[in-house]
Amino acid sequence: MSGSAHNESRDDGAMSRLQIVLPVIVFAAILAIWKLIVRLNNLPPYVLPGPVLVFTTLIADWAILWESLLVTLATTLQGFIAAAIGGIALALLFSRSKWLEYSLFPYAVVLQVTPVIAIAPLLLIYLPQQAAVVACAWIVAFFPVLSNTMLGLSSVDRNLTGLFKLYRATGWQTLCHLRLPAALPYILGGLRIAGGLSLIGAVVAEIAAGSAGSGSGLAYRIAESGYRLNIPRMFAALLLLSIAGIVIYMVLALVSHRVLRRWHESALPS
Repeated sequence: MSGSAHNESRDDGAMSRLQIVLPVIVFAAILAIWKLIVRLNNLPPYVLPGPVLVFTTLIADWAILWESLLVTLATTLQGFIAAAIGGIALALLFSRSKWLEYSLFPYAVVLQVTPVIAIAPLLLIYLPQQAAVVACAWIVAFFPVLSNTMLGLSSVDRNLTGLFKLYRATGWQTLCHLRLPAALPYILGGLRIAGGLSLIGAVVAEIAAGSAGSGSGLAYRIAESGYRLNIPRMFAALLLLSIAGIVIYMVLALVSHRVLRRWHESALPS
């Protein structure tokens, strides 16, 4: 048995190393192909800059891009927090009242299926610019939290529900000790999705707002670089956005793993 456990541990370690090494290899191959295309076709930087030029531009323009990234991340965080609080709270209300769910849930679906790029100009008319940008980030991130929380609250084991009724647990006790713990993996899954979507909503809203100056987000820098044919800076800004999205997802995935690792099967080692 000990030898079998040792082999399983060794296999898990090998798989973990592969999960790190393989993406690095693919990334290096993409960079090599990218550089080769630019060199063989002798492409000018305003058409397609090489990866080395993009990285040097990122370093040279770091002060501008970093300041803009902080603005975008602040908007993303505000939209994410609003979506998390609003989505979970509304799902809890829906779980307590079917009439409320039937009355309001269709409008949540309408918000989800309406492109945020079409809503942003309207919000910018009726709301202050920063509030409109945050509202766009909230709209995009809100529905995954709401729908996943509703799914989790309705996925409680019926036998456990019957047991709680048998012991005459109150609605509050059932919610705190049964329904919410059962829904927690679904809620955390919805938050992981909402983190990336709130960044997308913030970027789209910043482009629609078209603001300039010190308060401009990273999306404005991308649009500005396109207008000025400063394509290396555009690629550098896109790289920063991609890294920000990856970091957001990894942080939320780590939080989810920390919360679930001791009791839920999705976080237990295979």
